[in-house]
Amino acid sequence: MRHRDRVPPLVWDSVLPALLLLNVVTTYPARELPVAAALTAALTLPLLWRCRAPLAVFAAVVAAAFVQWLADVQLPGDIALLVALYTAAAHTGRRGTLLAAAVVEGGAVLACLRWSSNGAFLTPFVALSAMVVAAAVLGMNVRTGRAYLAAVQERAERLALHQEQQALLAVTEERARITREMHDIVTHNLSVMVALTDAVVYAQHRSPDRATAAMLQISETGRQALTDMRRSLGVLRADEPDAERHPLPGIAQLEALADQMAAAGLSTGLEVRGGHAHVPATAQLTVYRLVQEALTNTLKHTPAGTRATVLVECSAGSVGVEVTDSGPRPAALPAAAPSGHGIPGMRERAAAYGGTLRAGPLPSGGWGVRTRLLLNSSGSSGGTGAV
Repeated sequence: MRHRDRVPPLVWDSVLPALLLLNVVTTYPARELPVAAALTAALTLPLLWRCRAPLAVFAAVVAAAFVQWLADVQLPGDIALLVALYTAAAHTGRRGTLLAAAVVEGGAVLACLRWSSNGAFLTPFVALSAMVVAAAVLGMNVRTGRAYLAAVQERAERLALHQEQQALLAVTEERARITREMHDIVTHNLSVMVALTDAVVYAQHRSPDRATAAMLQISETGRQALTDMRRSLGVLRADEPDAERHPLPGIAQLEALADQMAAAGLSTGLEVRGGHAHVPATAQLTVYRLVQEALTNTLKHTPAGTRATVLVECSAGSVGVEVTDSGPRPAALPAAAPSGHGIPGMRERAAAYGGTLRAGPLPSGGWGVRTRLLLNSSGSSGGTGAV
């Protein structure tokens, strides 16, 4: 097959005409040679273009065969009819194949009527009919196989394209996830560290013990930020002790988060209703990041003395999150955050679990963030909104 593919198709198509012409030249007497050679050439030479124009070649071969029948000359070149029929069947539909086979079958009937010896019509007719059917069936099988291979190739190309698109989507989603995680980690921890640093500057002379405690809290916050960043970027090795000391943040770590915010100057109250053991780790991480982002915004944008309240309600199929504070805040500030960060980032996290995030000023004063995560949602049923 490797050597065959290197030879042009025209060379292979010219083999049969050359052999038939050679047979006529070497076997026919001189007085019959001109007519036999001309008819053989008319029958076989069109086969050179059978792959380019199968129907035109079939018509030319049939016309030459009819002239041969009128001239009452029997030739081995009649095999060209079967080759032309095979080619037509391989390149046309079922209707064209049946029509071509009927034409050749009619020629077989005429040939048997004229050239059957001793009136034996049935035997040569059955033999010729079998060859006609075989040529047509072989051509149809080749066409079906070619169509099947084309469909398989097209399917493989579509599958490869789909896999490439899925890979690109996965990369985009991973980048968005890392961006959200980095924003939450950096913004929260830097805000806490800045607040603690201000407290150290204020208390270093009046209360050295409180200043020392705040500095230790700054150090711990920095280490926690580094650990969270390494985990989010996927480069934290499993054998590092930090992986055991700092598990994936969840609802159980909200109390430590509230204490951290209180140490930074934001008095935070936490209430968790219902058990959260059944809540998946990824959903717990989403709850943690939503509360963390909301408290960080409160710490950054409200004056001293503001109090925040966190309420987490766990049920069988959902988790409700509500974060409110008592401090004033400009209504336009959250909307001015860059897309994908801050409030927009919180909406994306909530939408991943079919939740609608509502963030805005409260009627009684202060600011509130509310959402409910559906644990059986893949993110396709949720929407986003703000009030």
